Amino acid sequence: MSRPVTLFTGQWADLPFTEMSQMTKDFGYDGIELACWGDHFDVKQALEDDNYCKEKRAALDQLGLQCHAISAHLAGQAVLDNIDSRHQAILPDYVWGDGDPAGVNARAAEELMNSARAAQKFNVEVVNGFTGSSIWHLLYSFPPVPPSMIDAGFDLLAERFNPILDVFGECGVKFALEVHPTEIAFDIHSAHRALEVLEHRPEFGFNFDPSHLIWQGIDPVQFIREFPDRIFHVHIKDASVTLDGRSGINCSHLNFGDPRRGWDFRSPGRGDVDFEEIIRALNVIGYTGPLSIEWEDSGMERTFGATEACEFTKKLDFAPSNVAFDAAFDDKN
Repeated sequence: MSRPVTLFTGQWADLPFTEMSQMTKDFGYDGIELACWGDHFDVKQALEDDNYCKEKRAALDQLGLQCHAISAHLAGQAVLDNIDSRHQAILPDYVWGDGDPAGVNARAAEELMNSARAAQKFNVEVVNGFTGSSIWHLLYSFPPVPPSMIDAGFDLLAERFNPILDVFGECGVKFALEVHPTEIAFDIHSAHRALEVLEHRPEFGFNFDPSHLIWQGIDPVQFIREFPDRIFHVHIKDASVTLDGRSGINCSHLNFGDPRRGWDFRSPGRGDVDFEEIIRALNVIGYTGPLSIEWEDSGMERTFGATEACEFTKKLDFAPSNVAFDAAFDDKN
């Protein structure tokens, strides 16, 4: 078994698709995970232009690049979020519209449905993304938060995402939530609750990303073991906890890259994630999909980092054993 090692283009959306694709090939990757922003994969154009998906796929084929997933994180974020001015910066104009919160939520939901339709046309079976959350701001329970307020947040997930998942089901595409702070599911317990409120619909699962778990004090391997049939896609991404007695895990409103933060993202292999155990856990659950590098490291030049990350991941990956190491002792002949 050799899982394809792909590069997620979300952090490279400042570059045009043609340049990014060539760079991905030059870095040594087997494939690419296209972000639905910049010009990497345009959901609206994919549905309106019959040639769009064919031309994208032909361009990737010419470079020998696979594509197993597209990613609609930005539109997904606006489905459940309490909308404010921050969202205008991440949404297409036709989704933002006049900025009326209810309208933005509705248009974001339609955009996520369309991402499933576009994925079907592009012949990929997974759309990675976010859900947003109407209750993330209630994380610290003061003033005291009654359970009914948390219940309402998960009920809203069911109300808004069941129609979205209906479309995913019709298209034969799965939605993989990247479990992440500011989403309705950000750890093991909230992921269970999201599955429960959606009645374990087969279209809904997870894009496993250990970097968002490790700094919360959660063992990423435990997440894999907890949801063996719901890991639809995997991001290879690292993070390092840098608490020094002055910094806090909530990071003091300091932006990524600030050395005073209590944790930050790192290039794969240079943080606290134990990728050896992650590969072993993925082998146990039979995951054979892409290992997609989401490269983020504010302290490293990105072309060096993406190249190193590809080499690291290819060296890291291995197939499970197909024979017990001591099976020879059972041979009586």
